[in-house]
Amino acid sequence: MSINLSKGERISLSKEAPGMKTAIAGLGWDVNVSDTGSDFDLDVSVFMLGANGKIPQEKYFVFYNSLKSADGAVESMGDSRTGKGEGDDETVTVDLSKVDSAIEEIVFVVTIYEADKRRQNFGQVRNSYIRIYDGETQQEITKYELEEDFSRETAIEFGKLYKKSGEWKFQAVGEGYNSGLENFVQKYA
Repeated sequence: MSINLSKGERISLSKEAPGMKTAIAGLGWDVNVSDTGSDFDLDVSVFMLGANGKIPQEKYFVFYNSLKSADGAVESMGDSRTGKGEGDDETVTVDLSKVDSAIEEIVFVVTIYEADKRRQNFGQVRNSYIRIYDGETQQEITKYELEEDFSRETAIEFGKLYKKSGEWKFQAVGEGYNSGLENFVQKYA
C-alpha cells in the first residue's frame, strides 16, 4: 500500500520495502493549454551529492544529455518532450546496490526548458507528482503530489533519496525556484 506524503515529509524505504534493490522514480505532470506560442518541455535532472552537498564529479549529474551516472546506479529513461498521456512522463531508475559509497543524496529536479524565452512557468503545469516504486515488484511505495501553486517558478526540486544510518529514505521536497538548470548545476557543482 502506497504512502502519500506531504511537502517535507520523509519515509524509510528500507522499512517500507525491505530488500528493495532498484528504486524507480516516476515523475508526472499535465500542462495547461497555453497561449505562450511554444510547446512545453519539462526535463528531469538528477544530482548525486556527497557529504558536502556537491556532485563529486560531473558524471554524477544525470540529465537529457547524459542519461547514466558514472557508477551506473542512476539512469534516466529519456526525455518526454510532450508530457502528454497518462502515467509517468519521465522515469529514473536507481540501482541502490550500485550507488557509490561517497553519495549521500540523490536529488530529483524538474526544469522547464527555455522557460524565460517561452514565457512559461509551473503555474501553467498541474497534477505534478513524484512516486517511488520497486523496480522488481512494480509496487508503489510512496507518492508526493505537489499541490502548491508555483506561479512564478521555472524549476522545482520534487524530492530526494538519501542515505542515513545505512537506510535509504525519501523526502518530499517541493521547493520551487525561479531559475533554470544552469543554476542547479552551479549550486551542486
